[in-house]
Amino acid sequence: MTTPAPEKTRRLRPLPGFIFASRWLQLPLYLGLIAAQGVYVFHFWIELVHLLEAAFGSQTALQALISSIGYNSEVQITTLNETIIMLVVLALIDVVMISNLLIMVIVGGYETFVSRMELEGHPDQPEWLSHVNASVLKVKLGTAIIGISSIHLLKTFINAANYDEKVLIAQTAIHITFLLSALAIAYTDRLMSRTQGEAH
Repeated sequence: MTTPAPEKTRRLRPLPGFIFASRWLQLPLYLGLIAAQGVYVFHFWIELVHLLEAAFGSQTALQALISSIGYNSEVQITTLNETIIMLVVLALIDVVMISNLLIMVIVGGYETFVSRMELEGHPDQPEWLSHVNASVLKVKLGTAIIGISSIHLLKTFINAANYDEKVLIAQTAIHITFLLSALAIAYTDRLMSRTQGEAH
């Protein structure tokens, strides 16, 4: 039994070929996001090292943590307390969630708008990448942004004594706006999927 010959790729005319090749201009943007993720990894480890050093009694590391999370207290803090630990851990989780968002944008965006990665059958292929498109990517990004906003809001409320009431109200309003936006994107995507299904 003979196997069918692979279908030849149709050659594009010069102008459409040039326009289609312009998608590679996005490549430096994705490489820049990879560099930004490297900065986030470096920042994560600096904060983690400060937390470990502060746990072993380093006053320099403790003051660095207090400064980085914007924690103010009328009493001089000389030991690591539960509130500071919680705020630092939330900041670390925030970095991880932003890093996850970057991965979704880099991998999903490159696969959708630039070129296929040909990861089919690879054991480490992300589950969501097999059915990714611009619409799915928007919904996933919206969900990730809500998660990041939730962490920021939780950090603000834990440290509410150091924020003005207007800041608390503004951050809550922004978070609700993110929620409503994500719901609207998901609902629009569902309507479009249903319309396309009925058309077929």
